[in-house]
Order: sequence, then C-alpha cells, then structure tokens
Amino acid sequence: MRKLILTAALAFSFSTTAVSADFSPQDAADLDRLSDALNAIHSLKGEFVQQDPNGATEEGLVYIQKPGKMRFEYKPPSAVLIVSDGAKVAVFNRKLNTADRYPLWSTPLNLLLSDHVNFRRNTKILSIERQNGTLVVRARANSSRINGNITIVFSDPGLELKQWTVVDAQGLATTVILRNVETGVSLQPDLFLTHG
Repeated sequence: MRKLILTAALAFSFSTTAVSADFSPQDAADLDRLSDALNAIHSLKGEFVQQDPNGATEEGLVYIQKPGKMRFEYKPPSAVLIVSDGAKVAVFNRKLNTADRYPLWSTPLNLLLSDHVNFRRNTKILSIERQNGTLVVRARANSSRINGNITIVFSDPGLELKQWTVVDAQGLATTVILRNVETGVSLQPDLFLTHG
C-alpha cells in the first residue's frame, strides 16, 4: 500500500545500546565516512520515486529538516501525505480523511533523520558493501512482533543518499529512490505539521 516507508518501516527500531558488530578497518572507515556525510546534512529537498512490492510506481517531493522532521508529498492521483514533526510520524490519506500516527523512534526514518548518526556503533548494522560506485549498508530489525531489513544505498565517492529498500516480515520490498536533491535549503516550519 502507499504508506510507503511506514508500512514496512514500522518494523524497525534502531538502537545503539548493545555492542556493535566487528567490522574490518576498511568497513569501519567507510561507515564513519557515511555517518559524517549524513550528520553534515541538516536540510534537504528533492524528488522521490517509490516502487511498491506489487510493481506500482509513485512519485513526489521530499523535504527533510534535521533533527527528525520530514515530509513526503505524493503526486496526484495519490491522496497520501507522510509528515514527521520530530517526535511522531503522521500518515494522512486525504481521500479517506484519515490520519495514522506512529512514534518516529519506531521507524527507520529515525536513523536517517538523526543529527547524530553512527553506523559503526549501531547494533542493527549488519554489513557494508562496495558495488559499482556505491556503498550499500544493510541493517536488520529487532522486534518481538515483526522482523525485516533495510538496505541504504549511497554514491561513492560523493556519499550522497541515493535510495533505500525496506523488506517487511512477509518479504515484500518497497524501494524509495531520491533524485534532484538539494541540501542546505531553507524550509518553512509548516511543512512539518502533523495535525489537521
């Protein structure tokens, strides 16, 4: 369904309280570089393309203001709007006039929207791979109710966030691809309102 990042994303809760995996010196260095690159981004806007498990494609605009704020506006005919105000994520369906809300910490968006990303010390990070000009980070979910995983792709050497894929407990994958991204932009606070 169109709850994009959230339907599968709610499976994930990223924590840094336990001991992290052992990484090779090269892997650790790359994870630190990626963490630094994400921590340097405080705001961005761009376009996204979402590929659903059923093969459907939707597009829209994305806005991020760290820490914790983001907005995914789907283009018509979709009636979905997803907004995080820094504490909770609201999924609006304007056609049905509904709004579902979830704690931001319970989604993988929390990892991407944090001001203090540390992939190397994050206990959910499973691996980092180098593939054709990209760095691919894989992480797992840890929930008593739901299991799944997320794969995040960065360009290399530019270290730009390019896409992520969330696979839910049923093995269904949703991919979000970013394009035409601008960082360091000024964004209006009302973009991130989760009421009404």
